Amino acid sequence: MIKTVLFLCSGNYYRSRYAEIVFNELARASQMGWVAASAGLLPEHFAVNPGPISPTVIRVARERGLFVPEPARAPRAVTAHDLATANRIIALKESEHRPILVAHFPEWADRVVYWNIHDVDVAPPSETLPLIERAVAALVEELKTPSPPAPLRDR
Repeated sequence: MIKTVLFLCSGNYYRSRYAEIVFNELARASQMGWVAASAGLLPEHFAVNPGPISPTVIRVARERGLFVPEPARAPRAVTAHDLATANRIIALKESEHRPILVAHFPEWADRVVYWNIHDVDVAPPSETLPLIERAVAALVEELKTPSPPAPLRDR
C-alpha cells in the first residue's frame, strides 16, 4: 500500500511544490512505497502567481535532473480529506502556517510536522531550495528506516 506525505505552504506554488518534486524523485529512486502531494493553505494567493508553478522551481528541478510533471497542474487548496488521508503532513514554515491551520483545521494543527523554510519574501531560492532538498532527503531517510516494534506487554 502506497503511503502519502502531504506538503503544505501558503500558495502551493513554490516551496510545497518543490518539496513534492524532490520527494517523489527520491521515493521513486528508492522504491520506498511513498508518494508526495502538495496543497496550499491560502487559496487567495493562487490568483497572484504567474502560471501554475514557480518558473524557478521548474528550472532548478530540471537542472538537478528531477522529473517535473507536464503540464503543470494549478495550485490547489488543502482539504480536510487531504489531511485525513495523508500518512505524514509537513507545513513548510511553522510561524506562517500553524496559525492558518489553527484557524481553518484546528484538529490538525498539532498533528502536522512544521519546518522553518522561508518564502521568497524572506530568503532567495538559492538559500531556500537547498534547505528543502536537505529536509526532504532527511525525511526520506527517516521514512525508509523501519520503526522498531512496539514492546510486548507483560501478561
